[in-house]
Amino acid sequence: MKKLLLLFFSLLSLHSFSQTYSLSELGGKELHNNIRLNYILIDQPNRTYNYSDGSTYKLRPTMGLFGLNYNFPLNDWLYTGAGFHGAVYGDQGGLFTLGVNLGVNLQLYKNLYFDANLHFGGGGGFRSLVNGGGILYPNAGLQYKTKEFALGLQYGYVNFFTGVQKGDNVSFFIEIPTTLRISSYANAQEIFTVENKNKDDFWKKPSVKSVQQITFDYFFPIGSSRNDGIGNFNKTTPLNQTLSILGFEYQRYLKEDTFIYAHVDAMYSGLVAGFMDVFIGIGKNFVETKHINLFGKMGIGAAGGRIFPEGGLTMYPNVGADIKITEKFGLSAHGGYHRSVSGTFEAYTAGFSLKYYGLSGGTSHPFNGEKTTEIKTQGLHINVENQTYFDVEKTGSTPSSNLQLIALKVTYDISKSIYFAGEASFAYEGKSGGYAHGIFGLGIKSNKFLKDKFSTFAEMSAGVSGGGGIDSGEGILIRPTAGINYHVSDDFSFNIAGGQMWSPFGNVNSSNINIGLSYGFSIINSKK
Repeated sequence: MKKLLLLFFSLLSLHSFSQTYSLSELGGKELHNNIRLNYILIDQPNRTYNYSDGSTYKLRPTMGLFGLNYNFPLNDWLYTGAGFHGAVYGDQGGLFTLGVNLGVNLQLYKNLYFDANLHFGGGGGFRSLVNGGGILYPNAGLQYKTKEFALGLQYGYVNFFTGVQKGDNVSFFIEIPTTLRISSYANAQEIFTVENKNKDDFWKKPSVKSVQQITFDYFFPIGSSRNDGIGNFNKTTPLNQTLSILGFEYQRYLKEDTFIYAHVDAMYSGLVAGFMDVFIGIGKNFVETKHINLFGKMGIGAAGGRIFPEGGLTMYPNVGADIKITEKFGLSAHGGYHRSVSGTFEAYTAGFSLKYYGLSGGTSHPFNGEKTTEIKTQGLHINVENQTYFDVEKTGSTPSSNLQLIALKVTYDISKSIYFAGEASFAYEGKSGGYAHGIFGLGIKSNKFLKDKFSTFAEMSAGVSGGGGIDSGEGILIRPTAGINYHVSDDFSFNIAGGQMWSPFGNVNSSNINIGLSYGFSIINSKK
């Protein structure tokens, strides 16, 4: 073990020294992306569940899905991106999907546009309705666009093509434009000095203040909170045990003391794996000093899985305190109240977070105007993968099967050879619709070789998983992988990797192969 630790830290220090350049040498480009929030109402199958004790449960006739999508343009009329949907109306709280988008956006007249896209992904709630979990959602409609926002109305067809849950619908969306200033990935992990005499104004703009954090929460159910009856909705029992939750949150500051955020959680202890939630919200820092910060937040979103069937719409007020350890890192303690708006689940919450503070995309502070004299480029990769898991063990008498998952993965370079990785994956084939996992880990990568066309990598990741009848116990997941990249250019690459997925508190022990496409780029981070 000591030798392994010595090797790890030796590799971490490798290539850690960067030459210093002038900012005038750093080329950049501006991406005009958008965040799309949509709401979809779809009819449900006429389905009644009959249990062995003679009781029945009839599915509610309508389900509402809330969507959070991030899209970016490929050219003037074509765009792509990724989207996440969760049930907030009906009785399928806990239905979540993850997928990729490809769309067209064409101007018809002044502010009026034609917008159409195809969403492909995986996910699900009641496995009897979605089977494998694959979803196709083509839609088309009209959009009214301004510089500050856009509104749209669309007709579409939600099709869980591996099951029986499908139907046409009318949906609406609101879109918020956002700008991202980036450079080529070839410029990653370098230091640049900011010179006032430089006439290039591209980077001389306010930075974006953001916070990323990994959260560890504990839910203490109260009131009429109930489980799902282990599949029989008429045999629910009260929830009295503590639920352990692992999550991730991204915050972006609008003002010096006000931020918006997106948050996602998955449960890893307290119930059979399968509970998830996702929130968007707003927060405010009420007291902020150099080292201490007191805050309050209010989130609204979707939650469910392994609890009594309910709509999914959930509110989550939260308060806490931060301790800033360094300029970039801090710890947070917080508590709140997690409440289903139209259901029975409610819980007091408490937890802590590991926080990373960033100023990126510009050379001045966004609120006090303070100039920086030096910036560092930070390398990132966005990966979309198809993951195949072989002979995955399932609960009860259900036979094991191969699973196909769609995955969205982000890697964040720590040095030129070490990176941090976060991944969300949802099943779309394999009769396990509703299975998903979220994992974090560390990776190491080699230099390019064979005319700079190939590189290798290895990762060790862990996190939580559940749903779909997969026998992962309470959800803890460990997955080592290793693979090879083929670099089409400095920014685009294809990759293939193999590994092993293991649930230490379940019976899953499955080999896997991942095939993906990666887009890399650099952002600039202000240094003091």
